[in-house]
Amino acid sequence: MTGATGFVGAETLEQALADGHHVTALTRRAQPPRAQLKWVPGSLEDAAALDTLVRDSDVVIHIAGVVNAPDRTGFEAGNVRGTIAVVDAMRKRGIRRLIHVSSLAAREPDLSDYGWSKALAERQVKASGLDWTIVRPPAIYGPGDREMLELFRMAKRGLMLLPPGGRLSVIAVSDLSRLLLRLAGERDMSLTQTYEVDDGVAGGWDHRDFGAAIGRAIGRSVRTVATPGWLLTLAARMDRMVRGRQAKLTLDRVNYFCHPDWVAATGRHAPRQLWMPQVSSEDGLKATVDAYRAKGWL
Repeated sequence: MTGATGFVGAETLEQALADGHHVTALTRRAQPPRAQLKWVPGSLEDAAALDTLVRDSDVVIHIAGVVNAPDRTGFEAGNVRGTIAVVDAMRKRGIRRLIHVSSLAAREPDLSDYGWSKALAERQVKASGLDWTIVRPPAIYGPGDREMLELFRMAKRGLMLLPPGGRLSVIAVSDLSRLLLRLAGERDMSLTQTYEVDDGVAGGWDHRDFGAAIGRAIGRSVRTVATPGWLLTLAARMDRMVRGRQAKLTLDRVNYFCHPDWVAATGRHAPRQLWMPQVSSEDGLKATVDAYRAKGWL
């Protein structure tokens, strides 16, 4: 498993160990030992570490990736070259089964550098000759996530600045992880398939409705304001001036946020006999708020 120390990877790792699987996981930093878990020191740039990671595997779940970078080069390094390195390591060792975590952003490669990099990574997977399955998650929420944390903090203040009109799908991290592990144990039904997944809300969420749902999870009424693209662009430039390469709101993200359709396509849903979401977003958002509060983040 790559990305096991990140938000999605950590949840997937916990579920895998709870299910009795033996896991080998890549890590940049020293980690405490655990039963049934072998940590491999290294990164996606380290060919020797990747060889150690995959050599005794039945399946590789590739979760690691870059969601925020200051330029296209950063996205290419983390999402494209990292994926190529995983594929190469698997082919050298004769490991066939690959579960690749992509993003809905791959549908719109011309919209953002992030989407471009995820689409190009998918192309590498599809050309690999491996027994692959690609999963494109929408916005992922859950305990431990910091990418959506600011939305919850705005809701706590009673005012949420949201992108212009549009709709989005979301998914609880626990449901996504459950799917990844289901795919790891299943091959024939999902072979060479690309799945777009969500929380089961048909047609996705209107931005305002999702903001109101976060407000309910917080326990207060929230006023939502659709922020025009020009204002988000200005805010991104200011964030870059203040935080430099560490800026969270980048121009690349503004392009992504302002796209009106980030809804998982019904025709690409995973077969119901393979997987269905179990966590309603109302319950999942409330659990996320509780976890944020317990950690002192909210």
